[in-house]
Amino acid sequence: MLRFVARLLLRIFCDYEVRGPIPSKAPEKLLIIGNHQSFIDPLFVMAYCPFEVTWVTHEQIAAKWYFRLVLRLVPHLVVDAASPHSLKKVLDTVNAGKPVCLFPEGRLTTTGALMKVYDGIAFLHTKSGAQLLPLNIDGMVYSSIFTRHKPPFPRKLRPKVRVTFFPLTSLPEPQGRNARERRRNASNELRRLLELNWFRSQPPKTVFESFLDAVDLFGRDWEIMEDIRFSPDTFGGVLRGSLALGRLVSRISADKETIGVLMPNATPTVMLLMGMFGARRVAAMLNYTAGVEGMQSACDTARIKTVLTSKSFLEKAKLTEKVAQLKNVKVIQLEDLRPQFTIVDKLWLILYAMRFPRRVMKACDPEDAAVVLFTSGSEGKPKGVVLSHRAIMANVDQCKAVFEFSNKDKFLAALPMFHSMGLIVGTFIPLTCGARVFLYPSPLHYRMIPEMAYDRDCTIIFGTGTFLAKYGQFAHPYDFYSVRFVLCGAEKLPEQVRQLWMNKFGIRILEGYGVTEMSPVISINSPVSNRVGTVGKVLPDIQYHLEPVAGIENGGMLHVHGPNQMTGYMLYDRPGEVQPPKSSYKPGWYETGDVVNIDQDGYVSIVGRVKRFAKVAGEMVSLETVEAIANAASPQKAHAASAVSSDRRGEVLVLFTEDKQLRRDQLQAAARQRGFAEVAIPRIVVPMDKIPRLGSGKFDYVTLKQMAAEQYSESTPAAQS
Repeated sequence: MLRFVARLLLRIFCDYEVRGPIPSKAPEKLLIIGNHQSFIDPLFVMAYCPFEVTWVTHEQIAAKWYFRLVLRLVPHLVVDAASPHSLKKVLDTVNAGKPVCLFPEGRLTTTGALMKVYDGIAFLHTKSGAQLLPLNIDGMVYSSIFTRHKPPFPRKLRPKVRVTFFPLTSLPEPQGRNARERRRNASNELRRLLELNWFRSQPPKTVFESFLDAVDLFGRDWEIMEDIRFSPDTFGGVLRGSLALGRLVSRISADKETIGVLMPNATPTVMLLMGMFGARRVAAMLNYTAGVEGMQSACDTARIKTVLTSKSFLEKAKLTEKVAQLKNVKVIQLEDLRPQFTIVDKLWLILYAMRFPRRVMKACDPEDAAVVLFTSGSEGKPKGVVLSHRAIMANVDQCKAVFEFSNKDKFLAALPMFHSMGLIVGTFIPLTCGARVFLYPSPLHYRMIPEMAYDRDCTIIFGTGTFLAKYGQFAHPYDFYSVRFVLCGAEKLPEQVRQLWMNKFGIRILEGYGVTEMSPVISINSPVSNRVGTVGKVLPDIQYHLEPVAGIENGGMLHVHGPNQMTGYMLYDRPGEVQPPKSSYKPGWYETGDVVNIDQDGYVSIVGRVKRFAKVAGEMVSLETVEAIANAASPQKAHAASAVSSDRRGEVLVLFTEDKQLRRDQLQAAARQRGFAEVAIPRIVVPMDKIPRLGSGKFDYVTLKQMAAEQYSESTPAAQS
C-alpha cells in the first residue's frame, strides 16, 4: 500500500522515469545511498524497492510536525550527520540486517549539484561491510514545492525527473596513516562514486539537443549571452539566430560537410555554430592567429571547401588580405547571406521553426562529428582533432559532475573559440547550464579583461597561466570582487601567479589539465577537492594508465580512455580521413605524450612532456625544470627552454629569456637554492625582446627549436664544450 501511494504521489508531483537494476531481495547488509535534491527523494526508494527500508532523517527535519506525520508510517532513525555518536545506532541497524537508506550529503542541495559528503557516512560503510545500492536523482532540484531553491533558479510545477539505480557495489578499503585520514579518504571515494553515477545517468545527446533542453528549462526570455556590443541576447534570440543561420548554411553546403568557421568570440558565432549543428554540418574552427600558412594547412587537412566569416571581423582584425590568399576554398561572409533570407524564410522561422525547433532539427547521432579543432602545431604541422557530439557533451557533463555551475553564474570567455578550452568550457558549458556568458574577442587585452570582469559582475573566469599572470598584474584589487572560480589550464601555472592572485585578490586558482583530443579536460581541482601544485583528480569515467619512461623515476607517460575521447585525427598527409587514436598501451586509447605522476590520493602532477625532455650528459632533463629555474631567478619575466643535439653532450640546453640582464651565474644560484641538478642549467642564454607565442598564449616551441639550432651553430667552440 505504501509503495502504491508513493508512486501515486510521485506521478502527481513530477514526470519521472526509473531505470537500472533493483535487487528483488536485500543482501545481508545494505546501504542505499544517493544524491539529495528534494524533500520527497525517499519516495523513489519507497516506491520501487521491494523490501522494507529504514530511513535516516536529520534531527532538524524530524522536528517539523508535518514530517513527523509521514515518518510515523515508516521505520526511521533520527540522527545528526555531523555527530559520530548519533551514527552508532545506524551502524547497529545495518549490522542487524535491516536495509538503511541515507543521503551522504546530509542536507538538500542548495546549488543544484553535489555538496560535501560527510565522513560519517563512509565510516558506516567501512565499519559495517555493507553493500551499497547507489541511485541518482536528476531533475527534482527544479521542483517548485519540495526544494530549497529560490529564483532565479528555474522551478517547475511538475519537473521531468530521471532516477537511475546502479548495481550493488562496495568501496575499496580506505588507506591512510591514521583513522582520521582513512575516514576522509573513504569519504572522498564515496563522493567520487556519486559523481560517477551522476555522470553515467546522463543520456547521450547532441550539442543542439542540449541547447534546446536548456531553452525549455530556463525559458526563452532568460538572458544568456553578451558580447562587446553590450546588447544581451536571450535564449529565444540565440535560438532564432541559430535556426535562421542553419537554414542558410544548409543551402550552400552538403549534409555532414565540414565547413571552416573563421569568426571571433561573439554571439553571432555561437548562433552560427548552433545552426550548423542543427543542420548536421561539421564546424572546423580556424585559428586566425596562425597566418595564411596555418589556415591553409587546416583547410587542406580537413578538405574544407567553404569558409564562413564576417566582413566586419576581417576588417577589424586586419585579416582581409590574408584570407584572400587562401586557395581552393570559397570564402562566404555572413553579411552576404543576409539578403538571401527571404520573406518566405521569415514566415517559416516565425510560424514553424520557432514553435517546433525539434522538428526542424535534422536527425543527428551523438556519435556524428560536431567540430574539428586544430592542434597548436607546437610539434609540427597542425592536426585536425575530430570531436563528436557525444565526446563534447560527455566532457561538459564530467565538468558539471565535479563543479556546481548554475544560472546564477556569469562566465567571462576571452579565450578564442578555436581553442578547445574557449569553445567547450567558455561556450558550451554556460550555454547548456543556463549560466550567462560575456564573450570578449581577445585574451591579449590585459587591462580591459579585468575591467570587463568588474563591470559585468562575472563569477567565473578562466585562461592560461600566461594570461592570468597578466590579468593579475594589471587588475585593480577590487576588479574580481564577484569572482567565485578562476580556472587555469593549457600550461603550467607558475607559483608566483598563484600567490599574486591569493595575495592581491584573495582568490585561489583551480588548476586543471587537458588536451584537445579529450574534449579537452582530463583532470581538474575543484572547490571540494583541491591540492596546490597538482592539476587535480581525473574526471569521472576516464580510465588512465602510466607507462614507465626510461630515466624518469617518479611518473610515467599518460594513456587515457573515456567517453570524451576524440573520434580521431585528420592529418596533413591524409586529408579528410579520420584516423582513430593510437596508443602503445591498448587499442582505442589515446597516448597523451605527457609524463605525469599520480599520488595515492589520485591527484595528478605534470612532470613534463616526453618530447620536452632532453638527454644531457646521459641524464634526462625536463625542459620545464629549466624554465622553473629561470622563473626562480627572474620571476617577473618570461622564459622558454629548448634543446639542440650535440655530439659531445647528447643535447645542449638553450634558454630564451625576455630578461636581458639574466646570466648563467644567477641560474646556478637559483638551481642550488631550490635543489635542482647542475645538469638542468642551460648552457646558452639568449635574451630577446619578446618570445614567440601561439594564439593560445603558449610558447611557439617549433620556432624556438629552429632558433636554438641557429644559436648553437653560431656559438663558440668553448660554449659548445
